[in-house]
Amino acid sequence: MPSYEQLVEQLDPATTVLLTVECQEGVVGADSALPELAREARTSGALLRVARLVAAAHEAGVQVMHAVAERRPDGRGASTNARLFRAAARLPVQQLSGTTAVRVAEPIEVTDDDLVVRRLHGLSPLSGTDAGALMRNLGCRTVLVTGVSANVAIPNAVFDAVNLGFTVVVASDAIAGVPSDYTPAMIRNTLALVATITTTDDVLACWKRPRRIRRG
Repeated sequence: MPSYEQLVEQLDPATTVLLTVECQEGVVGADSALPELAREARTSGALLRVARLVAAAHEAGVQVMHAVAERRPDGRGASTNARLFRAAARLPVQQLSGTTAVRVAEPIEVTDDDLVVRRLHGLSPLSGTDAGALMRNLGCRTVLVTGVSANVAIPNAVFDAVNLGFTVVVASDAIAGVPSDYTPAMIRNTLALVATITTTDDVLACWKRPRRIRRG
């Protein structure tokens, strides 16, 4: 774990973006296409912690970005080069553009200041989307990663952010994957090599009395 001083410096509200990954109704909601993952995200408390972090970010003036995975009803442009994509195309719940499935799930609050970045292909919230450029334009230096899944999208987001030159912080109790014991093992053996690993409470402590900064 980093020292409190190091974490405060990394999570400066003026230069941090809080990224929620696939925290959408069709993934973690009641009618999820992936019920096991949705159940883990909710019973572990990870989704609630994401909501707490988002609320604190809004209060502290930290930019919030929601990364949503979706597909066109006709599937045009969607990836088909992996078994995961082909299996997802056969699921009874589809992440179709404009439907409830691609709305950010409760209890996470989305405000007018939040950015929602949608992708129609691939596995990463950053690769092939506007996320990286938007973060640069916002003066971002640190990306705080939360959401699902620890199996695929979260490690993709972390590695892509590192490759783009951002410092990455992961709130270890605000991400989820399946099975439940996979997430801590993946964090310890993979993400800890490239990112700062912390907890929701430690992030909240850093943002408790932030400086108010207006973004351009």
